[in-house]
Amino acid sequence: MRATVIHAPGDIRVEDVPEPKIIKPTDAIIRTVATCVCGSDLWPYRGAEPVTEPHPMGHEYVGIVEEIGSEVTNVRTGQFVVGSFATSDNTCANCRNGWQSNCLHREFMSTCQADYVRIPNAHGTLVATDERPGAEFVPGLLAVSDVMGTGWYAALAAEVKPGSTAVVVGDGAVGLCGVIATKELGAERIIAMSRHASRQKLALEFGATDIISERGDEGIALVKDLTGGTGADSVLECVGTPESMRQALHSTRPGGNVGFVGIPHDVAVDGQELFFSHVGLRGGPAPVRRYLPDLIHRVLSGHIDPGKVFDLTLPLDQVAEGYKAMDERRAIKTLLTP
Repeated sequence: MRATVIHAPGDIRVEDVPEPKIIKPTDAIIRTVATCVCGSDLWPYRGAEPVTEPHPMGHEYVGIVEEIGSEVTNVRTGQFVVGSFATSDNTCANCRNGWQSNCLHREFMSTCQADYVRIPNAHGTLVATDERPGAEFVPGLLAVSDVMGTGWYAALAAEVKPGSTAVVVGDGAVGLCGVIATKELGAERIIAMSRHASRQKLALEFGATDIISERGDEGIALVKDLTGGTGADSVLECVGTPESMRQALHSTRPGGNVGFVGIPHDVAVDGQELFFSHVGLRGGPAPVRRYLPDLIHRVLSGHIDPGKVFDLTLPLDQVAEGYKAMDERRAIKTLLTP
């Protein structure tokens, strides 16, 4: 089969590799209907994470079940399924507490930009739709497997409540999905921080009420101006850089909360500063599996359409262009069709 392999920063290739096989009785094999390039995939592509040897890429997926292990009973062959980038048995103590992305048997997906994918912990990870959805729903369901679920978690971690004011730091796919989430959770004012016209337009379509294009101290000052000098109730940090974390923390009012879901790179939080700010801070890999049934329903009912974050669709064979377009900010997110 074909699969995406990174060889070095900037060097993405499609190669022929062996098809995956059932290894454990809790595995399933799916035929990929759609996959995509994630903003976090750009970290190794840009050299911000080391690439010590060639390895497969991709952790977002929807597909058709081709084969199941003997212990997988919740899905059957032929079903259309959505899963999470972090697999989970959905039965351990952490899963029962709602933190499936910290399952005691967790495995992170990393081979999904391919024709077929092995899903570990399939019984607890995969959620099947009642019937095969129309093609128009596939992008939205694919978004649910990571960026929509992650944006949802960011909003919940930031404790977005009805009538509140929220700020979203980051205008990538996760940030834009965070705008959807804050709208769905009832925020009255949603301030999206974005410097790119196409992303600003989509943020407004998703429910943002204000756009701030400035960064750093100037951007923080504008948030304060819009919030009576105190800062926002909830801030979603969806980038993972020292600058974005500082922007998030300083844009939050005393007693407010930051939900951070951007994978941190060289981020350090000053404990003394955090202590005196009275700002709450929670983040981590989103427990997407917890939200899948609800988010799948919202997509299939037409209530939300996070699939709009995909503004470039390419065949799998052109995945290198998908990475390049996102790296050069010519695309928000690239959808790949095997």
